[in-house]
Amino acid sequence: MLATGVGLMGLSLAPSWWTQALAANPDAPPREPLNRFPRMVQEYFVRRVREAERKGETLRNALKTKEDAQQYVAAVREKIKTCFGPLPEKTPLNRRVTGIVDRDTYRIEKVIFESRPNFLVTANLYIPKGRKFPLPGVVGTCGHSDDGKAHESYQSFSQGLARMGYVVLIYDPLGQGERIQYPDEQLKSRIGIGVKEHLLAGNQQFLIDEFLGTWRAWDGVRALDYLLTREEVDPRHVGITGNSGGGTLTTWLCGIEPRWTMAAPSCFVTTFRRNMENELPADTEQCPPRTLALGLDHCDFLAAMAPKPVIILSQEKDYFDTRGAAEAYARLKRLYGLLGAEENIALFVGPRPHGYWIENREAMYRWFNHITGVSDAKVEPQLTIEKDETLWCTPRGQVADLKSRPITAFTRERSQQLTRVRQALTDDALRAAVAEVLHLPERKAAPDYRILRPIGGRGYPKKSSTTYAVETEPGIQALIHLLTDQPHLARPPQNIERAVLYVAHHSSDAELRDESLIAEIIKDDPTAAFYACDVRGIGESKPDTCGKDTFLQPYGSDYFYAIHSVMLDYPYVGQKTHDLLCVLDWMAANGHKDVHVLAKGWGAIPATFAALLSPLVTRVTLKNALTSYAEVAESETYRWPLSSLLPGVLKRFDLPDCYRALASKKLKQIETWGPMAAG
Repeated sequence: MLATGVGLMGLSLAPSWWTQALAANPDAPPREPLNRFPRMVQEYFVRRVREAERKGETLRNALKTKEDAQQYVAAVREKIKTCFGPLPEKTPLNRRVTGIVDRDTYRIEKVIFESRPNFLVTANLYIPKGRKFPLPGVVGTCGHSDDGKAHESYQSFSQGLARMGYVVLIYDPLGQGERIQYPDEQLKSRIGIGVKEHLLAGNQQFLIDEFLGTWRAWDGVRALDYLLTREEVDPRHVGITGNSGGGTLTTWLCGIEPRWTMAAPSCFVTTFRRNMENELPADTEQCPPRTLALGLDHCDFLAAMAPKPVIILSQEKDYFDTRGAAEAYARLKRLYGLLGAEENIALFVGPRPHGYWIENREAMYRWFNHITGVSDAKVEPQLTIEKDETLWCTPRGQVADLKSRPITAFTRERSQQLTRVRQALTDDALRAAVAEVLHLPERKAAPDYRILRPIGGRGYPKKSSTTYAVETEPGIQALIHLLTDQPHLARPPQNIERAVLYVAHHSSDAELRDESLIAEIIKDDPTAAFYACDVRGIGESKPDTCGKDTFLQPYGSDYFYAIHSVMLDYPYVGQKTHDLLCVLDWMAANGHKDVHVLAKGWGAIPATFAALLSPLVTRVTLKNALTSYAEVAESETYRWPLSSLLPGVLKRFDLPDCYRALASKKLKQIETWGPMAAG
């Protein structure tokens, strides 16, 4: 988990909307925003992830024969391709060795290669001395260490394997070690090494329908390509291992790359359900698009290698739940058994917390040695940990110094390309495209709702309020505040044609007191019914999960559900738009025929889409709406959260297309926000 107190996407935030409101009216009694459904979103996602797990388990449990198992392996390989999208064409590696470190029983070559044109990867190649070549090769993938390949754990297994007779290539992950993507003048990360760089680059990529995990995995594929160019390496024995984030990449690469002959992922493999139930956020690259929708789980990426040998390495005290590792192992053991290779799958659980500790490393050595026969060593040899600078492949420890192209440049270029080739859509075609990209579910009838008991003294612009919990999906309610001049404890009034629906930025309860635009609208049209809405995940249903006060943190609760929405192939923006469309159906069922949609900030995005799609909406006012998704995709840094970003949108349309179409509904824009203005 990341420490709290860090701004969204690793950037400093201005004082919160609640703090600002208190500062603006210091004499007002403090009112913490209402939040009566703080576990609603968590329990909804737990149910959805459990359903996805059952879908996968149904398929796995139906396997009875070797042929069934073979067909299953082939099927998961195809599903994995769907998740990771088409891989890029292989371009020249342009490999070079920039230095050599000579040691007693091995040497280390400092290697730079290009996984994509001018996208530099720094790696250390450990080559045993005094051995007869070719020897087994291993690619090492790193976890979230600031120093990447130079971290003690990763040096340790690289040295250990080299001393036993393996040629090892360990490379720096994007955003770590020598591959910082957001360097300042001193070649230090302006964002924060590792997680923060991964999230900032990865969330942005969804807009252009790309996935950071594919980029990360492609580095691993090209690392294997480089390893296999070396005459010292025996292509009959090539393995992969890594820990934590490196365990992630090891797992994904087992599913993507068929050339591996053995694998040992450490401190990652569990189940998606355990991570969801345990409120454990993961990096963008650890959450492949559509994975849950396709019924895939961690075990399936290892199943794609079956019946080749794989050992799952776990730790008893790891936050990656060991119960999930045991469940993954049990599923794979049954699959491997059907394939006649039960001995090729294993589980080792070390006694410690998260990390590639010596017990796990030695389990990996024993596993690889059993397969290759290159050594009979069962314990780790004596090691000598090098200084980071000794292992640098670049003169000053950063590829930016060599003018390596940052990932943001690729994202910007792709967004600009999509803008050039995207066809203009008629209003009808735009509405169809919006509904398709949002993945909106079918709506059948006006939704049912609850009437909540009133809470007085909230300081709203009218004397009284009634709160309705409108059920938009099983387990999900949109929370609606109806403001009235007189007490009203029943269903909404049935004889008012004109209504205003305010869609909140962060909290209807807080914004009803503090947003001046609301008071202006009520004053301008006092006879219209006035409603304010919290869609799922904000205000009355703001999650209290993933730790204390994490909502706006990079690894916080808002991100947690947005990234799971990507895996469920049901975008969070689509879910919130669905909430609004259901609310509009509910308003129509109560007699409203002419609705003015008023929205602010985060709420302006689903409000834009709902207003475009609903014939009930006749007027639209947006305050602090995002100017365009393309601007976010083309900015090096931005502050809009993943929950506001729509995967794949720039292949089909952009927000300005929707704003143009809403001109017929008297769209008014007030104080628009660009990429950096989403507090």
